[in-house]
Amino acid sequence: MPPEGLIALRHSSFSADSIYPRPLDAYGWSAELDDHFRSVTDAPTVPGRVIRVDRGRCDVVIADGDSGVTVVHADTGPVADPDPMRLPCTGDWAAVSVGAAGTFVQALLPRRTAMVRSSASQRSEGQVLAANVDTIAVVVSLDTEPDLGRIERFLALAWESGAQPLMILTKSDLAEDADAVRETVEQAAPGVDVLIVSATSGEGMDILAAVLTGTSVLVGQSGAGKSTIANALLGRSAMEVQQTRSDGKGRHTTTTRELMPLPGGGVLIDTPGIRGVGMYDASEGLQQVFSEIEELAEDCRFRDCEHVAEPGCAVIEAIEDGMLQQRRLDSYRKLVRENQWMASRSDARLRQERLKALKTQGKEGMANMIAKRG
Repeated sequence: MPPEGLIALRHSSFSADSIYPRPLDAYGWSAELDDHFRSVTDAPTVPGRVIRVDRGRCDVVIADGDSGVTVVHADTGPVADPDPMRLPCTGDWAAVSVGAAGTFVQALLPRRTAMVRSSASQRSEGQVLAANVDTIAVVVSLDTEPDLGRIERFLALAWESGAQPLMILTKSDLAEDADAVRETVEQAAPGVDVLIVSATSGEGMDILAAVLTGTSVLVGQSGAGKSTIANALLGRSAMEVQQTRSDGKGRHTTTTRELMPLPGGGVLIDTPGIRGVGMYDASEGLQQVFSEIEELAEDCRFRDCEHVAEPGCAVIEAIEDGMLQQRRLDSYRKLVRENQWMASRSDARLRQERLKALKTQGKEGMANMIAKRG
């Protein structure tokens, strides 16, 4: 389609009273996004959803006439930002300009939810894994012993995002006692539904398809079965699948986060396998994951109780009475410490950046003053 045709979509695909792009219904557009789109830019743009990001460019799905959609490859230069959390991410809604000079993401709409982890950067930065998500499905394979600590990490980030967490236990056809594993995982995931599925036998796949409405994202380690589950839900081989290594460790199959429409409605984001699941300002998420410890702590004698050896500690009493697992408390302490450390690092970085900005402004003001005197 020529550029002038795409620009015309700003008018042809919308009613007189709304800019609601009906063809984007399947990708999650709602009337609530109208005001956001109106306010982000004055440039002639069309709304679209980012379905893939790769090296300063991204694929964006936009309306194509009154009933269809098309995917454009857009440059993200206009929204470049030194803060990686402000860069376009799979799931973002964007204002896109299309013209003879090229296709550009001119602005990002405010995110409704965002799953964020600490990045590998030395600057204590956050990395957005997926934006505007309704359900975050943590995928764990039943062919190996579940890493409960890692599950708790994933769930803390999921709760913190504002989305609804979901646990998916895959490869049930390879498990000796899937129900026993589910009971163990449920203890590490209070308030979260835990589903047992197998893409091979079809067990639980109908329930999973019914649960994944709106925008859903699959997260987990490599080899957990995310791509296999995605292909089963999509009804086609959209994602490459590889066998798990002989040592039980997964192989990376998905290399980029990609958003795809589901046959039954809604959209699905498959993600690469995640090895590092660092905390990033996830205090509320941790409170959700360890809700039983938070409730017990309300009855501790001291408000600043660290649940180690303080007298009148309700958490320690619960462990002695067999009502709370020592493993849960150890994991809670570890993740809280990590989260506090990352928060302090982030605060220090922000202070440094503000100080640098003030110094720069001071130098510019002094230079202007000297120029005027001269």
